[in-house]
Amino acid sequence: MKYKYFIKLSYKGTHFHGWQIQPNAISVQEVLTKAFSTILREDIEITGAGRTDTGVHAINFLAHFESKKNDLNSNAKLLFKLNSFLPKEIALHEIIQVNQNAHARFDASSRTYNYHIHTEKDAFLIETSSYMPYDFDIEAMNNAAKQLLNFTDFTSFSKLHTDVKTNNCKITEAYWTSHNYKLKFTISADRFLRNMVRAIVGTLLEIGKGKLTIDDFIGIIESKNRSNAGISVPAQGLFLVNIEYPSSIYL
Repeated sequence: MKYKYFIKLSYKGTHFHGWQIQPNAISVQEVLTKAFSTILREDIEITGAGRTDTGVHAINFLAHFESKKNDLNSNAKLLFKLNSFLPKEIALHEIIQVNQNAHARFDASSRTYNYHIHTEKDAFLIETSSYMPYDFDIEAMNNAAKQLLNFTDFTSFSKLHTDVKTNNCKITEAYWTSHNYKLKFTISADRFLRNMVRAIVGTLLEIGKGKLTIDDFIGIIESKNRSNAGISVPAQGLFLVNIEYPSSIYL
């Protein structure tokens, strides 16, 4: 018999080629799988809540695995061993036993991302924020961001030729905040398409520069054409910050 566990972790994605295992490139999933298999002394397969691209970070990422051992729940000694084995860019926070049919990807009910921008040069933000020396109109960007809640088909912000069955997503919040020269975009939805957040941010920034209007933004969404939207902003400013699950998955 095997027991299923969720793991909570965070990672700085700068030197990883995203979450998912791939040939000839180091990924977070690969490093975690090696650590768990080595420490637990059994073949472990780890399934993540989703993909993050090269250079993208995660503050609160969830994944699941199965083990023959039934004493891993909230095991502080095991967490210490795993964190000692893992590189400094990955931190494990918790191991939680869950129902046998729980799934880190398919059971997630909501995901939240932040995108960080700094408009003044800052040497300490180069790997975790995008430097864009412009005077953005935050009010205009927020007015446009509200429009996202009125739509479900986000083909215009999806990476082309992906293998998903639908481009529909339900966005529940989307807004900008600012403090001094730092800007942060927050967006939550039931699911996200590949490259979706970075494409939305890139398009909203065109509104902040006065190059697009809200009507233009609505037209871009309705066109369902990726070539009409703005560029995808750089990966280093993007953080996955929260994933929510129904309480029924927990024991």
